Amino acid sequence: MFRLLRWLPLLLLLPSPGSPEPPGLAPLSAGAPPQAPDLLYADGLRAYAAGAWAPAVALLREALRSRAALGRARRDCGARCAAEPGAALPAMLPASPGPDSGPGAARSAWEPLLLRAALRRAECLTQCGARRLGPGGAARLRVGSALQDAFRRREPYNYLQRAYYQLKKLDLAAATAHTFFVANPTHLQMREDMAKYRRMSGVRPQSFRDLETPPYWQAAYDTGLELLGRQEAALALPWLEEALQESLAQVESCRAGCEGPEEQQKEEEEEGGTGSQGGLYEAIAVGNLSQAVENVLSVLLFYPEDEAARKALDQYQAQLGEPRPALGPREDIQRFVLRSLGEKRQLYYAVEHLGASFKDPDPWTPAAFIPEALREKLREDREKRPWDQEPPQPKPLTHWKDVLLLEGVTLTQDARQLNGSERAVLDGLLTPAECGVLLQLAKDAAEPGARSGYQGRRSPHTPHERFEGLTVLKAAQLARAGAVGSQGAQLLLEVSERVRSLTQAYFSPDRPLHLSFTHLVCRSAIEGEQAQRMDLSHPVHADNCVLDPDTGECWREPPAYTYRDYSGLLYLNDDFQGGDLFFTEPNALTVTAQVRPRCGRLVAFSSGVENPHGVWAVTRGRRCTLALWHTWAPEHREQEWTEAKELLQEPEKEEGEEMPSRDPAPEPPSPRLQRVQDKAGKPPRVREEL
Repeated sequence: MFRLLRWLPLLLLLPSPGSPEPPGLAPLSAGAPPQAPDLLYADGLRAYAAGAWAPAVALLREALRSRAALGRARRDCGARCAAEPGAALPAMLPASPGPDSGPGAARSAWEPLLLRAALRRAECLTQCGARRLGPGGAARLRVGSALQDAFRRREPYNYLQRAYYQLKKLDLAAATAHTFFVANPTHLQMREDMAKYRRMSGVRPQSFRDLETPPYWQAAYDTGLELLGRQEAALALPWLEEALQESLAQVESCRAGCEGPEEQQKEEEEEGGTGSQGGLYEAIAVGNLSQAVENVLSVLLFYPEDEAARKALDQYQAQLGEPRPALGPREDIQRFVLRSLGEKRQLYYAVEHLGASFKDPDPWTPAAFIPEALREKLREDREKRPWDQEPPQPKPLTHWKDVLLLEGVTLTQDARQLNGSERAVLDGLLTPAECGVLLQLAKDAAEPGARSGYQGRRSPHTPHERFEGLTVLKAAQLARAGAVGSQGAQLLLEVSERVRSLTQAYFSPDRPLHLSFTHLVCRSAIEGEQAQRMDLSHPVHADNCVLDPDTGECWREPPAYTYRDYSGLLYLNDDFQGGDLFFTEPNALTVTAQVRPRCGRLVAFSSGVENPHGVWAVTRGRRCTLALWHTWAPEHREQEWTEAKELLQEPEKEEGEEMPSRDPAPEPPSPRLQRVQDKAGKPPRVREEL
């Protein structure tokens, strides 16, 4: 009750169910200072988790507006304080020291100017922030790095689209889904959601609109390059010039957003930058040699040793025919470089004397601006970087080709073809008859009389599919009880050992692998529940660690099965819709490879963070797979496999013929199993693991 009362004021701000909502995200509380975006966002997520969809929408939308208002206030204050007398930060182009001057003299002249300007600018920003944002200014509305990342990825729109869907506001649900998808085009779940929205009769094509303002300079740049490619230089020039000015304005906006009290940002490579501007400068000056010289000189401000730019400069000057000493770099680019270098001088000063941290994103920063004590460390880091990012070298292959040849198995795709490491697709592990035997085993075990413990149960991963699972020991027990055919239970054991030997031969020839767990799993689409479905059959995960898609890390700790080293998926059929296996990057968004199931196809891969994987939704039919996990640790080998083997080898308690098999398929060829002594007295142990 108290929670609902807390959200009631925001509920009153929502439009009535029948009233149209204004497009985009217009301010709900015009004229009022913005509230703390992080608190609004946290309250919105709590309302979302509680199923309070209307308060969740109000809170999340207000969080977006408050963040936008905070950004506008910072930009305005930054521009105002930049023009304040005495607040201009000192900056200078790098110059060679004279014979009578040393670095100490330059620093002693520069530091008082920096201190005076920094204090005046800080005072100006504080006063302006208090006027625009209320008491406390930007310090009251500080936003941490985690929340900044969430807003940059447009995560609030993902929650909004689901909340709008629950409120039956399909037009707004489609708009917020589209807004999120524009920034996350490889997001698997949103891709499915977008397809569902497009099929809904209540959603119009114009509903798919971007509620965030896209960067205009990018569209202008693309238009200019397109015109330039059609040899229409005169039409391209205005677009390219506009793109340059807009990009410089965007940099100023970014600067203003970075000023103020913020939590320490993670060291990560920032988007954008000026490294790609060289082509833009040169493209602007097509057909005008004077402008071309100015733009090439602008490029050389960033990269003085760039050979291509120097050759272009020589060519343009030769075409001009006479020296023009008045030509120099563009004034706007000179101002940009001066200001950037001045800011970097301050940042490096803070690193050297105040213990701050700073990772320079630009390779063009002159060495003279970096304190001497830091140059050696930076040089070592740059030398290490390419080696640290090299992909892992493939393991040397020994006799796996011979093993595959003896088994009649074909390597269909290797790790390179699957865009990853330690993953492979092998075909031919089962004949169609063997697939039929195992499919019949799964069907018989799922019948109510078999009492396998799985019949009629919904999948643990999605409510839209039914789940049937069978372990090797349960199959052996059912076979002994006459509920399933012994032929299928025996084949289940033999096939699991076949997969283990092939996986060891291919991935781990010098270190033995042991079966850790074997599971025959079937998933069936529930009829009548597929039309509005927006989930996966099995979410993206790794098999031996807890995957954190936001950070790309995978924690090898419980509840994960940390002892699993290699995984295998042996498919039994393909007569169903959907259900393809896919691999992703550790972010669980970017799909790197996709595999279609078929009878006798094995997908084997290492179980760690290098191979996150999931399964697309099964929307029709029944998908059956033999899932196996292997381990290097002998103490984690599957004891139930040994018990099942011994149970199937035990002689019948009563003399007579063996119970006829219920399997219609012929008995597959297999090695003769040795008989062992009966272990009557030992209670059967059943383990049901997903």
